[in-house]
Amino acid sequence: MLTEYGTKHAVHVITNHFGDLVAKVCECLLRKGPLTRQNIKRYTELSDEQVKNALLVLIQQNCVQAFTTEQPDGFAGGPKANTQYVVLFDNILHRVRFAKFLTILSQEFDQQCVELVQGLLEHGRLTLKQMFDRAKSSEKEGNLVDLDSVRETLVKLVTAHYVERCPASEPLLMPISEEEGPARKKGSKSAKKIGEPETIEQQVVEAALPMEAMRFSVVTNVESDVGEKELNSNNVTPGEKRKHDVLDLDECGVADEQSVVYRANFEEFIRCLRHKGCIDHVRAHLDDGAANVLSAMLQATSSAEKKVKTKNSVPLSLSSIYEEVIKSEAGRNMTLDHVRASLVQLGELSFVDASSDSYSIDFEKIIEIAQNEEVESVVSKRYGRDAYRIFRLLSKSGRLLETDKISDTTFVEKKDAPKILYKLWKDGYLLMEKLVVTGARQSQFLLWKVNRQILWKHVLDEMFHAALNLSLRVAYELDREKELLNLPADKRTGPLQDRYNRIRKVRILLESSQMKLDDAILLFHDF
Repeated sequence: MLTEYGTKHAVHVITNHFGDLVAKVCECLLRKGPLTRQNIKRYTELSDEQVKNALLVLIQQNCVQAFTTEQPDGFAGGPKANTQYVVLFDNILHRVRFAKFLTILSQEFDQQCVELVQGLLEHGRLTLKQMFDRAKSSEKEGNLVDLDSVRETLVKLVTAHYVERCPASEPLLMPISEEEGPARKKGSKSAKKIGEPETIEQQVVEAALPMEAMRFSVVTNVESDVGEKELNSNNVTPGEKRKHDVLDLDECGVADEQSVVYRANFEEFIRCLRHKGCIDHVRAHLDDGAANVLSAMLQATSSAEKKVKTKNSVPLSLSSIYEEVIKSEAGRNMTLDHVRASLVQLGELSFVDASSDSYSIDFEKIIEIAQNEEVESVVSKRYGRDAYRIFRLLSKSGRLLETDKISDTTFVEKKDAPKILYKLWKDGYLLMEKLVVTGARQSQFLLWKVNRQILWKHVLDEMFHAALNLSLRVAYELDREKELLNLPADKRTGPLQDRYNRIRKVRILLESSQMKLDDAILLFHDF
């Protein structure tokens, strides 16, 4: 969901990481949409070499994806290939989450795995040889690094889906035919059900991704390609097998450790953050037992999730859930009755759907309640308790309500209710409709409601605005005291040490606020 301040925030992130020139190209793509190199040059008024280098940086850092379209050639009559570039807005946002991604890894893997992914996050894309060279350059005395150990680490991370092969450099995006266009519009709901990408960005990303078996596989050398093919073919569905064989034959003798490039798989990290958010939400609403049961269900079903924004998990039986619960140290204290009682609790809040002795997680419901509570919290802090009660009533009713009805239901004074409603409407939190009743005497009524789709976009834009302001404030504070920060520790005495302690506290406060705000952005944008 691209908003005005979302664009400004993304441009600011790119400016901080890669400078003004690269940010100018990025902003052009964010505002204009997919463009050819020639059009980027025209809009930005940069030289061809500058545009080329900026695009190479953005592609290397997984912030831009090139794709090809075919257009009819007016002179020759045949199709003409046309290369365009689309910005990957989500991947730009992920750049401020690298610390969270590394924390996830450190809880599951050893330090060598964390350092390998840290290199991928820093450099964007690396071959196995480049990973080895980087590990070799930073090896500590007594801790020798060899190619086999780096390869083993890479295999572990690819198997866990935290690392993937890079997508195709320029996938062909097929245009929608005239016959297909109206049918697709007419059946848009069915198109969504089968996972039809809605934007050009999503279509390009989908077209560029290698098939699952190749995406999460490691080529070690030319001779082992056949063995890898046999290993991966077991995981390929019959409909994909022939395509898989053709691709492998095309790569035979060509794909080796020097040519295969890898990158961090942001999808897997966001899925982990989504699961953590759901568990934290359940723990806040219920107790540790319910959170442990939900965590076990997530652990058992995560491999079946095909996309991040999965609505429901696959169903599990009670015995399967209990078997997973007792695998964790926290769950070993729980009995079968305790697990059953926790499932009843989860069901009462609609966090879990129960049917035919099986249970599935309703992600959509958990996320929806968390979003509602986040917005209600903002309204309460900004406008007060009366406004909170009014907003909560309208949010739960989901329909138009008249001013006096709202005042009576929420016990807000009739003289105060219109002022509060008008303030919420003016700031974009409510929709207002006027109803004129004609008769012996004409009357006008004001009706109010919450439109979640419009409101969520507005709230997200406010969050991007706040994130941009926080980032600018951090940069201002650090720039103002950069001379002090560069002083050696032994020269920071007396008043200088006090100033240093102050800027350190300010930085910690601002950066922790950034992390919390990003949690809210994740909730509304990524989950």
